[in-house]
Amino acid sequence: MAPTESRNSLSITDNRTGKTYEVPIENGAILTSELRKIKVSEDDFGLLGYDPGFMNTASCKSSITYIDGDKGILRYRGYPIEQLAEKSTFLETAYLLIKGMLPDRERLAVWTYNIRHNTLTHSNMRVFMDGFRYDAHPMGILVGTIGALSTFYPDAKDVSHEDSRKLQVRRLIGKIPTLAALSFRHSMGFPYVLPDDELSYTGNFLSMMFKMTEPRYKPNPVFERALDVLFILHADHEQNCSTSAVRAVGSSGVDPYSAIAAGCAALYGPLHGGANEAVIHMLKKIGSVDRIPEFIKSVKAGEGRLMGFGHRVYKNYDPRAKIIKEIAFQVFEETGRSPLLDIALELERIALEDDYFVKRKLYPNVDFYSGLIYTAMGFPLEMFPVLFAIGRAPGWLAQWIEQVRDQEQKIARPRQIYLGEDSLDYVPIERRPKIRPDEQKFGICRL
Repeated sequence: MAPTESRNSLSITDNRTGKTYEVPIENGAILTSELRKIKVSEDDFGLLGYDPGFMNTASCKSSITYIDGDKGILRYRGYPIEQLAEKSTFLETAYLLIKGMLPDRERLAVWTYNIRHNTLTHSNMRVFMDGFRYDAHPMGILVGTIGALSTFYPDAKDVSHEDSRKLQVRRLIGKIPTLAALSFRHSMGFPYVLPDDELSYTGNFLSMMFKMTEPRYKPNPVFERALDVLFILHADHEQNCSTSAVRAVGSSGVDPYSAIAAGCAALYGPLHGGANEAVIHMLKKIGSVDRIPEFIKSVKAGEGRLMGFGHRVYKNYDPRAKIIKEIAFQVFEETGRSPLLDIALELERIALEDDYFVKRKLYPNVDFYSGLIYTAMGFPLEMFPVLFAIGRAPGWLAQWIEQVRDQEQKIARPRQIYLGEDSLDYVPIERRPKIRPDEQKFGICRL
């Protein structure tokens, strides 16, 4: 076939019919709706793209986060994560993600003030929280309480108005640490601690978490800064599971509290927000440095997994992992060195020199050291996904706002490839044959 004048397209020949279709290419992608034109007959629905887990499907156009997994690059609005972690603060980074630019001194002061003065929750929220079992998981409580905020702020349903969106953003970023701390105090049976607006964002969170009988809580500045950096590193990460959940739920036009609660629910899963907890369990299972070779051998034999290594996106060293490793040493200078840190360091050293892991591009990711830091600071394992959610909230909100403004976005409605029965006639129960045990598979009975 002779080359066309325009090279910015894809020619597809359907071997079933012999017809050739030209599909435009834009930004390195094609509109999969163009595949609908490829049919074998007029009543044919048209061709679909099948992509489990959305491994190679772009669901949106975004200007928020850029990732190059092969080169180990992560940027928020164009700014390298390394520079933000070193020079910025979490609230400034949150402003960047949501507003699209770094603030000047005056705007940052106003932004910080507005968030600090939206940390209190309605007293009825504490009554609502008391309805959870005494041993309820803090993340389950967070999912429920964030969703419940939509009933406290019915004005949040007006998602088309910018002023309303701005107000809900301030409320959510301000209140999510409060709800997180309340969920922890509830699970521990401790009295709730009110926010202290004179402390920093992370200092106030540490106060609400750990304050006991002292008149005023003074956060450890190393812990305060470490938590701030960890929140920056978790603030956004493109179209991951929880962000996709926020966008999918938000596409219905629902209020942001319900959309963010969906993100928290996705983050609750062990494959997403529970990865750093799995690292701690792995390190405890190894137990000592001299048992690492035995553990490595078992991983190679397929008898276990090297948790905290490898990433769906990064095929190089996760840029966040390098920063977190430095933070870990700073925290352990305050708390004393942990035996788990020694195991982690030696495990990393061996894995990075082993051809088995190098060939598979299994490098440490953000979860490998973050759990060690949280544990050293006194956070229980159950709080790990909650901490993740606090850091990710600005990214979720930025993605939600971007979607609301995007004229091309529609309510999420993926297609499916149906593989079930074609057409069956209803059989009255008295005429149905008895189902044998061998006919039951995955909860589906075939008559």
